[in-house]
Amino acid sequence: MSLEQHVNPKVRYQQQVDNSKAYVLPFIAVHTEIGKQTNVLEVGTGEGGVLKPFLDKGAFCVGVDLNDIRIVLAREYLADELEQGQVVLQTKNIYDDDFKAQYLGFFDVIILKDVIEHVPEQESFIPYLATLLAPGGQIFFGFPPWYMPFGGHQQLCHNKWASKLPWYHILPRPMYHSILKWAGESEGTIQELLEIYDTRISIERFERIIRRSGLQILKRQAYLINPIYRYKFGLKPRKQWKPLTWLPFFRNFVTTCMYYSVGAK
Repeated sequence: MSLEQHVNPKVRYQQQVDNSKAYVLPFIAVHTEIGKQTNVLEVGTGEGGVLKPFLDKGAFCVGVDLNDIRIVLAREYLADELEQGQVVLQTKNIYDDDFKAQYLGFFDVIILKDVIEHVPEQESFIPYLATLLAPGGQIFFGFPPWYMPFGGHQQLCHNKWASKLPWYHILPRPMYHSILKWAGESEGTIQELLEIYDTRISIERFERIIRRSGLQILKRQAYLINPIYRYKFGLKPRKQWKPLTWLPFFRNFVTTCMYYSVGAK
């Protein structure tokens, strides 16, 4: 059964705002002071809630998403900032030539919150993001490791048990597909979940891509309880016990969220 934030965009927007203000912005601000001189890009901006606290600090923000419906909502929720010219919201692929020409080396901060696990060809995508950074800039990544209990985003399922059953997303793809069909999920939901299956990312794979991209990890935080769960489920966020973060592979199963700040060497 879908959660309220999956069907109510206003609730989803407010959760984005609250989580960004309490956790995302402070994490980013360790390495980048956020103010009127800061240029921020969010890839996969959705309803724009993550950008709101940055806008409140005076930053100039660009939000892009491939889903036009969500950009329409973002323009509604951020109407004042849009009218003032403080934010640009576009249905846009950042690979487009006009986007790259306009924003090459422009952004002090690039944000991907719960996005990188949806992106294909991450090995080429992450280095491309770095070309949009200004000198000294950083890229923020927040994502659920693939092997965590709901790393397949199966909470999107409409079937009650299918949305609450952990870890079955790591079964072989044909078996996973069959279970989703047996649960009566729509072709659209199944396709979305299988796309996440195909682009899945673990802690180890992410960090390997960062190293091979010639980038460095500026800051990293593992969470036992994802900060967004405070707003979704009323659960108190908890950082991961540090010794567990040193255990390759196993740490993916017990870590619900990773935050990273990444920059040039």
